[in-house]
Amino acid sequence: MSKRLTISELAKAAGIPVTTLRYYERIRLVEPEDRSCGNYRLYSDQSLKKLKFIRAAQAIGFTLEDVKSLLADGEGNAPTCGNVRVLIEARLTDVEDRLKDLRHVRKVLKLALSQCRDQEQTDCCQIVTGLRAK
Repeated sequence: MSKRLTISELAKAAGIPVTTLRYYERIRLVEPEDRSCGNYRLYSDQSLKKLKFIRAAQAIGFTLEDVKSLLADGEGNAPTCGNVRVLIEARLTDVEDRLKDLRHVRKVLKLALSQCRDQEQTDCCQIVTGLRAK
């Protein structure tokens, strides 16, 4: 039998806060496999692998809802490539939208920086004045 980890040991091994692990439990991403005599949650190596998978999936842009789908369908089966493709397409659309927004923010900030450089240091900053007016 493999070593059982407490919630704090599992969180430390996975590199996440205990509060995150408790949240994952509430949304049913992870569940303790056992309880100790003192009723502490106990987890297996499988839980650690699942947490590492969750972190890796999030790192490439998948949401926790996506992760639920990636872990298994409603019947506990691994998702098909077609289902995963749909998730990837949705995340790519999100990324494209965020990139568009970020390009706009960059353009506005560059313009504001240029205006600040053109003004004397003693002048009232028109950027701040403009933001206050909004």
